[in-house]
Amino acid sequence: MFDEFIDILNNDLTVLKTCLKTEVHTYGHLHASVHIWFYTNDCKLLIQKRSSNKIAFPNLWDVSVAGHISTGETSITGAIREVKEEIGLDITANELLKIGSFKEQFQHKDDFTDNEIHHIYLCKLTKDINLLKIQKEEVSQIKLIPIDEFKDQLKKHAFENVFVPHYPEYYDFILTNIDKQVT
Repeated sequence: MFDEFIDILNNDLTVLKTCLKTEVHTYGHLHASVHIWFYTNDCKLLIQKRSSNKIAFPNLWDVSVAGHISTGETSITGAIREVKEEIGLDITANELLKIGSFKEQFQHKDDFTDNEIHHIYLCKLTKDINLLKIQKEEVSQIKLIPIDEFKDQLKKHAFENVFVPHYPEYYDFILTNIDKQVT
């Protein structure tokens, strides 16, 4: 993948400057990303297995679609672009429901720190997942998992070394908001 330009933010989410993604991660600068969680009418979540080529959490299951917001993009346009890139699905802004933002920081290795504010969206999946086209450089696999099974695994701490270790508050926030959509 190419090195893209993204914005460095302060704690008020004001843009301080623009630089390459590699520089942002090298110095641990705060930057923005999008997380899009797809759910179905029959109470399932679409999850992706991250590519083995990824520096951050390779081969672990994660949010349906995620990615950085490029310089000049809004979180909505970044979300639409990432969905198209990662799973080959065309969506519109009207299909996205922004549920909030969440800050997380992970130190992956000495010269790679993810310090992100995730703009989080929900989107109803109405297309058969067999018709989705994954971007192999980013995603190795996608699948649907029943929401109740996802919650059970979370409660039993069965996520270790299987799912990206987002903060427990992150998963609680996501699941609370998804429950509002499917009930």
